[in-house]
Amino acid sequence: MEKYKITMGDFLKNAGIVGLKYLLDTAKAQEDKDFGISENGQELWLSAEFAENADWTDLYFRAFVQYFGPYTAYQGVLDKIDFCLEKIKNDKWKSEKQEKEDLKFINDKLLSSSYQAGYDNIKNKIEHPEIYVKLKTEKLNDKFPKEMLEERLLELKTFIEQPVCRETFIMKSIVYTHINRFWSGKCFLLRANAKKDMRELFEKEFSEPMRNYWRTDHKKAKDLCVDCSSPMGAKEKVSIAFMNEMADDLTRKRSAFWNCKVDAFICPVCAFLYALSPLGFQLYVNKFVFVNTNQDILQLLASNSKTGYISEKIEKKDDQKKSAWFAGILNAVINENVKEFANTQVILRGVRQEDHYYLCNIPAKALKIIAEKNTIKALELLGDFPYTKIGNDFVNIHEQVILNLLQLRNQYGLLSILLKEDLRTGNTGFSASQVYEIQHCMNLMRKKEEKKGEKVVMNCGVMKKCGADLRKAILKVKGANSGECLRGTVYQLINALSVKNTNKFMDIVLRLYNSYGPSNNLLIPNGFIQMLEDQDYFMDYGYAFVMGLEGCYEAKNNQEDIEGGNE
Repeated sequence: MEKYKITMGDFLKNAGIVGLKYLLDTAKAQEDKDFGISENGQELWLSAEFAENADWTDLYFRAFVQYFGPYTAYQGVLDKIDFCLEKIKNDKWKSEKQEKEDLKFINDKLLSSSYQAGYDNIKNKIEHPEIYVKLKTEKLNDKFPKEMLEERLLELKTFIEQPVCRETFIMKSIVYTHINRFWSGKCFLLRANAKKDMRELFEKEFSEPMRNYWRTDHKKAKDLCVDCSSPMGAKEKVSIAFMNEMADDLTRKRSAFWNCKVDAFICPVCAFLYALSPLGFQLYVNKFVFVNTNQDILQLLASNSKTGYISEKIEKKDDQKKSAWFAGILNAVINENVKEFANTQVILRGVRQEDHYYLCNIPAKALKIIAEKNTIKALELLGDFPYTKIGNDFVNIHEQVILNLLQLRNQYGLLSILLKEDLRTGNTGFSASQVYEIQHCMNLMRKKEEKKGEKVVMNCGVMKKCGADLRKAILKVKGANSGECLRGTVYQLINALSVKNTNKFMDIVLRLYNSYGPSNNLLIPNGFIQMLEDQDYFMDYGYAFVMGLEGCYEAKNNQEDIEGGNE
């Protein structure tokens, strides 16, 4: 059986391979017959019969609609229509702010320039086009009688749910909110083509050239694809400039090439894969994410699966936390196979037009820390409540913690800010406690590596309890019910930790114990001796002690902190 082989390349081409696999699954292509993966895992192959006869344009559109459809304005319109109809049905419709906003959303989205251009392309292929014309001349209004509004909403829902309408409107949304984040200036993303049929444009620009390329003999071809090195004819060359942030306008800017002769061209197959690259990324609310495990195709597909555990874990919901996409990254990188790699590359891209690619190589150490039970638990808690108000701004602590983790940066700077904010506002220290737990796991991992497998004990739970016990003693002596009387002292301790001033920190602590320890039978903990001997213990124990002194400590966790998670 003749086969066409596709090899891995840069992260965008690899994303295209993942997108191709999703496209093949959507089309229910038969593995080991229509397509397959080589024994060494380095190639994905397509049977010549399947490749040359498949309707690649139809497969492309179906796959994009299936995956990105739930994230589009089209789905938002359907949800708003259903919400309004439900209110009318249950006699809860009121001409108030929410209802007005829902109707405005429906009007604005369906009558946007891109949707109107899409309608013009399909108005002769659909039933009851007059419904859309009616919406243009008479928008939905909360002043309509309920019966009239219900009738308009029902007919509008039936109209946009027609298969041709559904695909066209969803693709119009996807093209201008998803695909154009990765490539532009070509096909349906060329401004001059905005009002033309999208399928016809894609067929002409990508699908037909790819099929013709496969059917053509290239024995005499002189040019090579810069990506896969396959031979190609002069008329088959595709400029890579249509990919965002990958190349400049090669027609105008030739100085980067030898003798100003541009040779950055790809073959039609690679061009199709690059066009598929948005489908290889996973969309987690406000970020496109791709895990580029470049060892073999099987691992690449497993790390970016759109089905199974990762997909179910991050199922999109209206109340989904904005940082939920991070959970998907974590689930991917702590996969049993992935965490055996020396390094793993994660590529992020925001959904906004002005966002750029963010490439992060995750070291093996970071993967080990992320895979720790206590780290996972702390990250899950932060994921449930990711935002903390610091000053006048709401900061995504979950996001900052993980970015620190991925780059093996310590969390102490963030921890100091959170503790000072909790001191100012009187918060319970929820976020600070989770950030500390993650930093503690990082410290444990480093100590274990230094000790080369020897047992390492860092009694942060004991130090937290010592701080909490001293707090109780001070409040008892002062007859206070809150920690207001400790704010100045705690603030000085945090500052001493921030600049690693051991003398200042120990001076304050010793004075506290001398003043309040004897009357309450409190002895200076042995942990302070370790703090003087080792800078890592100073930071780890110091913050634990301060958190207990500040009140970021729950008595019910005393024994758990002392006995568990510290070895």
